[in-house]
Amino acid sequence: MISAILKRVAMGAITLLGVAIVVFVLLRVAPGNPIAMMIGPGASETDILALKAKYGLDQSLPMQFWIWLTNFLQGDFGTSISRQVSVISLLSERLPATLELAIAALVIAVLLGGLIAVLSTLLRKSWGASALDGANSLLLTVPEFVWALAFVLLLGVAFPILPLSGRNDPAAGTVFVTNFYLIEAILTGRWGVVWDVFSHMLMPVFALALPLAAIIARVLKEALGEAMMQDYVVLARVKGMSERRLVLGEALRNAVGPTLALTGVQFTFLIGGTVIIEKIFSYPGLGNMAIDAVINRDFPLIQGLILMFGVLFILINLAVDLLVVALNPRLSRG
Repeated sequence: MISAILKRVAMGAITLLGVAIVVFVLLRVAPGNPIAMMIGPGASETDILALKAKYGLDQSLPMQFWIWLTNFLQGDFGTSISRQVSVISLLSERLPATLELAIAALVIAVLLGGLIAVLSTLLRKSWGASALDGANSLLLTVPEFVWALAFVLLLGVAFPILPLSGRNDPAAGTVFVTNFYLIEAILTGRWGVVWDVFSHMLMPVFALALPLAAIIARVLKEALGEAMMQDYVVLARVKGMSERRLVLGEALRNAVGPTLALTGVQFTFLIGGTVIIEKIFSYPGLGNMAIDAVINRDFPLIQGLILMFGVLFILINLAVDLLVVALNPRLSRG
């Protein structure tokens, strides 16, 4: 088990290095000059050369990458060109917001998708199952940004009951010690602040969660259907066990494995989906900052963001693999 984990970590490090090289080269060969975007129209050639030297853009491409890599290995991600702040401080400031958003969306997706799958299995061969399948197909076909725009129009404009942007109400003057606003508010028992933060998260969270819930529901329903045809389930039914106990107590336990593996993969896509959703709701997370960094051609910030997303994807996949093995120890021996 330990050797397998170390192998996955090593492969992850190699993957990150490859991603870093590709991103570094693409950013340098793509059209656009970050120095031209940050300097005034009346700047002299001397000013331009000084700024290029400051950010190492006057060096050859291999030398630029070597300087960046050595600094990165020492924990220095560079300085944002557009914000004039260290990249690592920007990442540490915005990462908690994206994590809270993504984890909340995952929890809602798992609960909603699991509920749809279980109810569809219990109500199979009835009009109720057909209605749930139709609703699930709707959730599956509508992308996240369409749900986001629909929520904005319905709950933010037509019936303004939820805030449209931000993480909390600036007028409240709430002071946070950490950047995990929701978790900190819960742990400190500030329930008014909890609702303030959670109400700002509701629309983006559901926009992210609904398509993922549909995927989870479809996969889990198929897995439950296969489990319900197994011999041990048939034998339990013959012995008089109720359908509810068969589904929840027997079939669900064996259907969780494949659903969990797919959910882990989809969770990485969900984190990627936060880029557009955060921009729509002006949510101050990594995704929102990533779009601004691309627009401003902020090389150091783009590189730091992509590597941060890469680390998150690798850690999520590793955690899912370990969880699947923990639920089914036979896989570790295979």
